[in-house]
Amino acid sequence: MLKDILLEIFQRDLNKLKTEIESYSNESNIWFISKDILNSGGNLCLHINGNLKHFVGAVLGKSGYIRDREREFKDKNIPRKDLLKSIDETIDIVNNTIESIPEEMFSKSYPVEYSNKIVTTENLFLQLATHLNYHLGQINYHRRLIDK
Repeated sequence: MLKDILLEIFQRDLNKLKTEIESYSNESNIWFISKDILNSGGNLCLHINGNLKHFVGAVLGKSGYIRDREREFKDKNIPRKDLLKSIDETIDIVNNTIESIPEEMFSKSYPVEYSNKIVTTENLFLQLATHLNYHLGQINYHRRLIDK
């Protein structure tokens, strides 16, 4: 049952991420920052993808993905089509990994520390879902504020 809920939440919110990136009327605005806006929608998108590809894909799914968190915030002007492709990859990684996890693994310890502590795998997924949703809200606000 938890698998179905997680699949629904991640599918919904990652598809909403795609919609947000597609909704910028001016593609260059995806990367806009100023002294008051430190993270662009594009960098937050890269961060969401990197976070999920690492904690879900690499750690649980053994995908081989190697995260470069600094680049998630330093890279700029990546074409929209490449961001959307990366979101699609993230959707596949998250779906395939969740599907492959035995139900009993959710109540067991996640294989590595998260935020400097040991948490259960179900706790990790809840933290990842709220992290995704938090940044999704930031992207929505960024787009509506900048992309007038």
